[in-house]
Amino acid sequence: MAKKLYVGNLSYGTTDADLQNLFAPHGAVESAQVIKDRDTGRSKGFGFVEMGDGNQAQAAIAALNGHEVEGRALTVNEARPREDRGGNRGSFGGGRSTSGGSRASFGGGRRY
Repeated sequence: MAKKLYVGNLSYGTTDADLQNLFAPHGAVESAQVIKDRDTGRSKGFGFVEMGDGNQAQAAIAALNGHEVEGRALTVNEARPREDRGGNRGSFGGGRSTSGGSRASFGGGRRY
């Protein structure tokens, strides 16, 4: 089963190919992607590498976590599942409390 790894503290000039070449000596690299800003296309300084199996991933973590590349110490660990960022970040208005609580929300305050 493939393992996805997070790679942080990359130099901004690192390419997908550079990332793949860095991890290749430690096992089969199924994919390597440097994350880029969607507006500017510039690297965000981190990426993800998918290794062939868990043993290869652990070997890569042991070898490359803290390893210095272009003057930067890499952070390499297992990628965590992406958090649901959802579109509803909270709501304004409504939700008036009848128990005498704070009415500081938009739409519930006093009108003068």
